[in-house]
Amino acid sequence: MKELQYLNKYFVKYKYRFLLGIIITIVAQIFSLFTPELIGKSFEAIDKFSKNQVSREVIQAELLSNILLIIGTTLIAGFLTFLMRQTLIVMSRHIEFNLKNEIFKHYEVLTQNFYKRNRTGDLMSRITEDVAKVRMYVGPAVMYTINTVIRFAVVIIYMYSISPKLTFYTLLPLPFLSYLIYKVSKEINKRSTLFQENLSTVSSFSQEVFSGIRVVKAYALEKNQNQKLAQLAQESKNKSMSLAKIQTLFIPLILGLIGLSNLIVIYVGGSMYINNDPAVANIGVIAKFILYVNMLNWPVTSIGWVSSLIQEAEASQTRINEFLKTEPDIKNNAETSTPIQGEIEFKNVSFTYEDTNITALKDISFKVNKGETLAVLGKTGSGKSTILSLLTRLYEVQKGSVTMDGTPLSKVNLYDLRNSIGIVPQDAFLFSDSIKNNIKFGKENATDEEVIEAAKKAAVHNNIIDFSQQYETILGERGITLSGGQKQRVSIARAIIKNPDILLLDDCLSAVDTETEEQILNNLLDISKNKTTIIVSHRVSSAKNADQIIILEEGEIIQQGSHNQLINVEGYYKELYFKQLSEKEVE
Repeated sequence: MKELQYLNKYFVKYKYRFLLGIIITIVAQIFSLFTPELIGKSFEAIDKFSKNQVSREVIQAELLSNILLIIGTTLIAGFLTFLMRQTLIVMSRHIEFNLKNEIFKHYEVLTQNFYKRNRTGDLMSRITEDVAKVRMYVGPAVMYTINTVIRFAVVIIYMYSISPKLTFYTLLPLPFLSYLIYKVSKEINKRSTLFQENLSTVSSFSQEVFSGIRVVKAYALEKNQNQKLAQLAQESKNKSMSLAKIQTLFIPLILGLIGLSNLIVIYVGGSMYINNDPAVANIGVIAKFILYVNMLNWPVTSIGWVSSLIQEAEASQTRINEFLKTEPDIKNNAETSTPIQGEIEFKNVSFTYEDTNITALKDISFKVNKGETLAVLGKTGSGKSTILSLLTRLYEVQKGSVTMDGTPLSKVNLYDLRNSIGIVPQDAFLFSDSIKNNIKFGKENATDEEVIEAAKKAAVHNNIIDFSQQYETILGERGITLSGGQKQRVSIARAIIKNPDILLLDDCLSAVDTETEEQILNNLLDISKNKTTIIVSHRVSSAKNADQIIILEEGEIIQQGSHNQLINVEGYYKELYFKQLSEKEVE
């Protein structure tokens, strides 16, 4: 129960609803006691009638009165039970809502390293399957636990007031039941944890196959993937069956012990009645005790189910807490807002990726003044994209410093920093939404005219209006509906419409033809005026208009200068320029 203590804050939050549910439960249990009492009185009346102590008319009137009272009290108890469910179960839905939002919000602040270490399917499983298990604890499990405790307290006190001896013998099997529940619950917790972990694995595998269905089909791997899923499903089935087998022990054990209690009531109560024990003066007492024992039937039976729910919730909450306790590597350290001008400087920056131990940057230094454009060129893996990742604080600087307007990035308000940046990533990501909403992701309150203007500047407007739904076209997952070049240009439009102070373009024209590239670059010349711009590219054409260019090789700057300076010296830039120029002439 230690992990489930995390949920106590939600019980405090909904304390009035929770307390109301408890009060309603107590009142409902009090009304439920009237039925055994009235049935007991009916048996007493029948006993008196059999001994000719009352007339037929009197007994009939009393029985009819008792029946009407039983119906009335049962209806009231039923209505109160309905209110109890409306109070406590609805509370659990509120807690489920809050917990999902809390997990999602925490997911959003966790950093790149976290997402590299964890699979998407596992993240989804914890916010869906595990939260659902936890809801069963804060809802049904808590409700039935309260119901059981109150019913036990009320019924046992009432039974004890009638006959302490008969009550003792009736409840004798319960300690054995408690021990068995404890032993079986421990095993359920163990098996439930294994099952939930396996379920995450199946979810992750399925999600990856669906996301990469193009590759699966292109390489005709359907049969291979089916076999892998079948193997994972078989493991899941085995773990599920193992859990189900231990869970099925509860009901037979509990029902057997309840049946034993009934036999004890009949034997001991009957003996006391035969021996003229004053506590069992008439047969109605035995009838009441049998009904009391059976009133405990569902609460006692529910102990097993509730215990199973609690154990499963404990296992799920453990998995949830594991992520909720994960501290983000990057935090907003500035309490006040930070105005961003756009002057960027890297001083002796080195960076090594922890997961691969690859050193991406080695002691690099450069400065970009406000409103200037910097182009970063180099081979694949030379560290170009790492510069942008450090600048947006997706990773923290390990050695050296990165400053914004003279202030170290760690001291700049993180949200102001990112709000001032418009970035077009190397791998353009689009949401499963309309093209218009994907562009408006850069500016939520943008007008349709602004969306169209941004699309024109990104040279994608003409493609969009050819679609049957035009800007309302719904894209498939990750923008699969569009071609690679179209996705890149929609992503550029999203950055343009934001009108940021700093514009970061990470090889975002790699999938477009040279003519379209030229058109977009000309538009960017106007757009990037008075904006600090960093262009990462493999093409000289994207870099030649920049104020300064740096060439990276294995994380080190090997050349630095303007286009005119670098074209006149031997080196990587000059070789690349003439190579790409000759390729363009051939085209």
